[in-house]
Amino acid sequence: MNTEKDFSPLTPNIVRALNDKLYEKRKVAALEIEKLVREFVAQNNSTQIRHVIQILASEFALSQHPHSRKGGLIGLAACSIALGKDSGLYLKELIEPVLTCFNDSDSRLRYYACEALYNIVKVARGAVLPHFNVLFDGLSKLAADPDPNVKSGSELLDRLLKDIVTESNKFDLVAFVPLLRERIYSNNQYARQFIISWILVLESVPDINLLDYLPEILDGLFQILGDSSKEIRRTCEVVLGEFLKEIKKTPSSVKFAEMANILVIHCQVSDESKLTNDLIQLTAMTWMREFIQLAGRVVLPYSSGILTAVLPCLSYDDRKKSTKEAASACNHSLMKLVTPEDDEDEEETGSGDSQPREDSPPKTEGDTNDMLNASQESVGFSNICFFTPTRKTVLHESPCSDDCDLSPFPIADRSQVTLDLDGIVQVLDRHLHDASTGMMTRIAVLKWLYHLYIKTPRKMFRHTDSLFPMLLKTLSDESDEVILKDLEVLAEIASSPAGQTDSSGSCDNSDSKLELQVPDGAKAGPQTVVGDSSPSTPSMNSYFYKFMINLLKRFCLERKLLENRGAFIIRQLCLLLHAENIFHSMADILLKEEDLKFASTMVQTLNTILLTSAELFQLRNQLKDLRTQESCALFCCLYRSWCHNPVATVSLCFLTQNYRHAYDLIQKFGDLEVTVDFLMEVDKLVQLIESPIFTYLRLQLLDVENNPYLIKALYGLLMLLPQSQAFQLLSHRLRCVPNPELMRTVDESKYIESKPVGTKRPAYTHMDYNDLLQHFDRVQSKHLEVRHQRSGRADHPDRKLML
Repeated sequence: MNTEKDFSPLTPNIVRALNDKLYEKRKVAALEIEKLVREFVAQNNSTQIRHVIQILASEFALSQHPHSRKGGLIGLAACSIALGKDSGLYLKELIEPVLTCFNDSDSRLRYYACEALYNIVKVARGAVLPHFNVLFDGLSKLAADPDPNVKSGSELLDRLLKDIVTESNKFDLVAFVPLLRERIYSNNQYARQFIISWILVLESVPDINLLDYLPEILDGLFQILGDSSKEIRRTCEVVLGEFLKEIKKTPSSVKFAEMANILVIHCQVSDESKLTNDLIQLTAMTWMREFIQLAGRVVLPYSSGILTAVLPCLSYDDRKKSTKEAASACNHSLMKLVTPEDDEDEEETGSGDSQPREDSPPKTEGDTNDMLNASQESVGFSNICFFTPTRKTVLHESPCSDDCDLSPFPIADRSQVTLDLDGIVQVLDRHLHDASTGMMTRIAVLKWLYHLYIKTPRKMFRHTDSLFPMLLKTLSDESDEVILKDLEVLAEIASSPAGQTDSSGSCDNSDSKLELQVPDGAKAGPQTVVGDSSPSTPSMNSYFYKFMINLLKRFCLERKLLENRGAFIIRQLCLLLHAENIFHSMADILLKEEDLKFASTMVQTLNTILLTSAELFQLRNQLKDLRTQESCALFCCLYRSWCHNPVATVSLCFLTQNYRHAYDLIQKFGDLEVTVDFLMEVDKLVQLIESPIFTYLRLQLLDVENNPYLIKALYGLLMLLPQSQAFQLLSHRLRCVPNPELMRTVDESKYIESKPVGTKRPAYTHMDYNDLLQHFDRVQSKHLEVRHQRSGRADHPDRKLML
């Protein structure tokens, strides 16, 4: 430095001492500067004061010489001490050169700069707040300083500044938030510690409402929560906890919508995540749970993103039990927000008209058939595309019931909400398609679909054609619980009034529908079409028959599914839907089945379910007596399909007490090709006869006079069987049939006159059994022809026993 330069009003001795390498001499010079400035203050000579500060800043603090810079820093601090309460008038000139020295490469000089700024701030106190941003920026750099002395000095300055902010009511939060938002993304641990400590302080000041600006720093807070330092994580947890407490106290002022997507992002972690990421996910999920409960329908526009984050967590094991429980609570609360109001279109909500719009006619049944058939033609599902949600409809909401209104806000404040139904369905469909989706997640997805079909059926049926193939595929899931939920969804689709695709609401007009006629003998009046009541009844829609067709197609393509889960699926459907509709429609479809082997297997499965399942008790009773025209029509429908399996046909006749017809059928067994499988079915029928289902049949053996064809039919089965356990069982039963002479209690002639052979039935239930026998012959001829074609035999072979 040029010592001959004029530095007045600083004396040459002061200038020399400020440039000295010894601290003590620089300190003496600072005392002289302090005395000089005090004189100027007493004289109210602001010009000289500014001149002294300018010299110290430009000629010393910003000098190229390190000792000069040190002298300038201590000189500026001395000026501030001398100015006292008036230092606020000169803070800009005092602070800027000191902050410049924060970037010096010399750690000692950075320490002196920190010391100088501490003295300046200590004197000025609240007057420094207009310059808070530049002070904060400089401190954030020193917080990460590698030198421990500098770091220690910055901590002292930091505490002083926090005290000033805490005791002041003039802090400019609006100007500070942009800087905080920028600095919060620092990856340095010390910088993060510095940032999080300041947020904690600002949150504790009553006059500073940092909650209004939480959306701008929430993402950064979650980033800090993933820090490797346990202390930083703990402090960040405290900060987030304080914010959450405040949110619960004042939910009406919280900007939930602006923070929803931030939480969605942090609720999702990869499988390779570390322990810290698990903490982020748990915290974000906890916040999400509170948001849904506090904000209510305000979060509906973000529901697809929330589900994307929540659903995978439902399959977590006990290692993430807390996250799983929080996710489950989120899922449950979000589901409750969906109400029937969300099924209304914008035009309907605005006009109050609940009728469908004329410009949006429903799809015709033919269109729906084409869509479903097209969806089944593809063997795989990898070609299904996911589209971005369409433009959302704004619903004008009216008050909902207490059990669904989770929001603390007045209805007027949240009158316009959007249910992102397209986005929700897209997320649910994606999880169903993903083979890695856990069982509990799949169950939750199916619960959501069921809930949406209940609450918003009209809108959901727009997605049915795309969802239907995957719902069918889900029937092959390994979990029984998943299959049960899947069947509930399919049953709701098949029975919902919203699923009607035309004005008639029936499949009877479809080309694929086979009209079953009641045989002539079963009609006492005008000709009746049995198909008018099935498979589509007032409780079923046009999707029901399509569901039955596609279910049987799936059974045909996946024989393992039929073998392992077929009975389970059909029994559950009989509980969820009308059992008569299930059996009537399946029999109707199987009557046209070209794969005769599958038809025989399917009939055998249905017959076993009919005879053994508790779910079919009512249907068995309906068929047992055939005392109504409806029951006769059902018997005729089942019989025509049951003809695909001779033994099943006989068992159906036993169930309906058509013993003479059963005997006639067994007589025709002599013309059939008796195989091992055939004999095994006869064996099973014998076992069934000994079961509780056929208790009434065994008791009828006591009435020999009125049930001769029952005994003949049983003897016919006995003659079919080889010497086996089933043969011994049936033979022993028949030996127990009493002598008719011993059973008579009245005069024989009167007995015969009053008790004609056969079971009494109403006149209108007498059926044309010759027609049924002819149908049986035709079906069996088709089966025989197919077997011959498969075996390569052109001529009719001799009947032989294949053992």
